[in-house]
Amino acid sequence: MTDRLDDLEVGYDIPARPGMAEAEVQTPCLVLDLDALDRNLAKMAAAARAAGLRLRPHGKMHRSADVGRLQVNHGAVGLCAQKVSEAEAFVRGGIADVLVTNEVRNPAKIDRLARLPLLGARVGVCVDDLANVAELSAAAARHGTGLDVYVELDCGGARCGAPDAGVAVMLARAVAEAPCLTYAGLHAYHGGMQHIEAPEDRRRAAETAFARVREAIAALTAAGLAPTVVTGAGTGSWPLEAGSGLYTELQCGSYAFMDADYARIRGEGNARLDGEWEHALFVLTEVMSTPVPGRAVCDAGLKAHATDSGLPRVAGRADLTYASASDEHGVIDDAGHTLKPGDRLRLIPGHCDPTCNLHDWYVGLRGGRVECLWPVTARGRGY
Repeated sequence: MTDRLDDLEVGYDIPARPGMAEAEVQTPCLVLDLDALDRNLAKMAAAARAAGLRLRPHGKMHRSADVGRLQVNHGAVGLCAQKVSEAEAFVRGGIADVLVTNEVRNPAKIDRLARLPLLGARVGVCVDDLANVAELSAAAARHGTGLDVYVELDCGGARCGAPDAGVAVMLARAVAEAPCLTYAGLHAYHGGMQHIEAPEDRRRAAETAFARVREAIAALTAAGLAPTVVTGAGTGSWPLEAGSGLYTELQCGSYAFMDADYARIRGEGNARLDGEWEHALFVLTEVMSTPVPGRAVCDAGLKAHATDSGLPRVAGRADLTYASASDEHGVIDDAGHTLKPGDRLRLIPGHCDPTCNLHDWYVGLRGGRVECLWPVTARGRGY
């Protein structure tokens, strides 16, 4: 009876077991090409080292302690997180240095953040408001811990962050004087710049951002608060930050997996980013119906991948187009009438971050077989 129940687990609680062939994996599910992932991680780590910069990948992309540990093994100093509960999942998963690249204001969340160093991790957070400095200091003092605090600068993203260099100095001074807080540096990330397709347009946006960063660094230095760490950058812009002479740490995230949206971005020399970084993440799907010639229906719909950045692409099949999605179905244009029920396809998601958050597991594949099964450790951790 136990064996029969174990057999039933595949496809209900877990999509695969190590040793299975890819054709046996239950769909729809997230699969990782482990060879491509290894090459992406090694390549970015080498690029950061060559530029003399630290690498702190953004864990909000994969939400996986297993992937995070791989990145640390390749030389990353730790991970970024975007929410306190996400940071907790990473720390409990063995990541010893986590920076929450966000403001934390709710009292319960601040309390949880201040307790996190009790698990043995170094924990950082961003501020853009003076009152938040006192809140963080009081919580850390209450628990006998310490927090690294970064002044966040709005460098053009029009989201969070100090609006100018004067406010940045005021915040840095308050942090430096606050009990149980360490003034750790400057956080300067421009999210919108990552997805500007043309390199010349992205470069112009970067120059505007860097002018703000340069001004803030100068003002902080003049006040005796020179930032030892200036952290930011993403997969779409990191060569610009690395070459600016301003940054000391890169926060790239999507390079590890790549998605269809980042693939269209043009790098220096006008080459697409999917020529520089390999697609390592896919939604594995199975054709469930071919009701009329030219139309196939697969089992990966809106609940299997995020479509905010567009529909997925069918990997390795330029003759097929993923045309539309509903909750449980994906419609594929198959003009050549090549597909039949039971056929497997790998889909490249439009946006990897929210797609990963829709699944419980990564199925790691190497050589056509399942090598590992990793949980999406921080799935749903939105607090």
